[in-house]
Amino acid sequence: MFKSHSIKFKRQAKAGSEHALVNVCMAELCKKAGLAGSKDLVQRDLMFLSGRIETQTGVLISLSTIKRLLNGQFSRLPQIATLDAIAVTAGYNSWQHFKGCKRAGALHNGNGEADKVDGAAAGKPGNLKARALFSGVFLVIIAVAFWSVMTTGKSGLGDIEKAKFSVKKVTGNDIPNTVVFSYNIDTVRADSFFIQQSWDKSRRVRIYKHNYTLTDIYYEPGYHTAKLIANDKIIKTVDVSIPTNRWFYYAKESIAKGQPKYILPANGSGNGLLKLTADDLLKNKIDIQKENAFFNVYFPSRIENSSDNFVLKFRIKVDVLKDDPCPYFATEVFCQRYFMFFTSTLKGCASELFSQFGENVLNGKTSDLSAFGSDVTNWQTVEFKAIKKNVTISINNVKVFSSGYRNSCGLITGLGLISNGLCEVDSLDFKTIAGKDIYHSDFDPKNGLSH
Repeated sequence: MFKSHSIKFKRQAKAGSEHALVNVCMAELCKKAGLAGSKDLVQRDLMFLSGRIETQTGVLISLSTIKRLLNGQFSRLPQIATLDAIAVTAGYNSWQHFKGCKRAGALHNGNGEADKVDGAAAGKPGNLKARALFSGVFLVIIAVAFWSVMTTGKSGLGDIEKAKFSVKKVTGNDIPNTVVFSYNIDTVRADSFFIQQSWDKSRRVRIYKHNYTLTDIYYEPGYHTAKLIANDKIIKTVDVSIPTNRWFYYAKESIAKGQPKYILPANGSGNGLLKLTADDLLKNKIDIQKENAFFNVYFPSRIENSSDNFVLKFRIKVDVLKDDPCPYFATEVFCQRYFMFFTSTLKGCASELFSQFGENVLNGKTSDLSAFGSDVTNWQTVEFKAIKKNVTISINNVKVFSSGYRNSCGLITGLGLISNGLCEVDSLDFKTIAGKDIYHSDFDPKNGLSH
């Protein structure tokens, strides 16, 4: 009896230690992501963390799971894939690497390295020998595991290399657009499988083995990356292009969620401006008293220009629909990979700003984005430029931001202007750095729209 109680106590102690390590890892992850702390994060912060983890590891962790991890609200340890994902995003090689660093008496310095805590203890010959032995064994295990996966394509999920995933459109470039996904997951071992249309986790549909077809509807135009998911691991992706070949207008309850409500304007681009009117909204049964994000987007069928080298110039102002204290506009260059956009609002509302350039995500809560602030209710002259993965933003001929990013965003797939009011856009000029037109128009009907 004593022995069984002793074993139970050791297991409980180990579980408690593991739980504590999860808390430490999440705190380091938040620090590395630029968040002030791991407690009391808002929904947007949770979405930011989820997106960051997915971008760096390919593992999808739901907002509810992230919240439980942050608050220590879990009775059993998460799956090893989840633990590996948070450890890698925090800067380690794996969950085992993270645990090894902590249990060897080291603190993480934020760059995936370890700093000594107790120099005297660390310097003892016995400790050095034990740590050297541990490191050697660990490296051998990692090398064997890496070689096994690379040479056989197999993992705990089975033979994922044999999984198949493809897509075809059956309704041309219409919006909404029905597509047919073909898949084969019979060789993959997992508790659950899903197909997710794009980055939006709400557009995820469960699928099953020995079924090979799923039809789904894309309600928004754009260049989407559909994902085949086993448990919470992305195992295959496929690109889905839904172009417009013209300016297309719709409203949603926010940028990140809601079903689009299409807007057919009386004259969306003409008389020298790209714009919607309040009458356009009323005729399309859009409630102007409710919170909405209004999208003006253009997605061409031909995709051939690099998102790492372009210059976009235009003039813009926002017509406020209701008494919103923080009117904003967002400018997005849509890309095959990652997001490339920035937002501008009144300087007093700069805390609400949010921008992303490649893998670099900027949150107004934890970064000083006040330079992006401007009187958006009056005409602003904007230049958005990327040269060899270095971005500069100028507003009214003053450079307000400059930063680089590492990973290419792929080809340019479209252009979008988004606001919580109604944008008016004048003389838009979008070129490659070499001077080739990507899109150009002064929105004058007598001159036509050129692109």
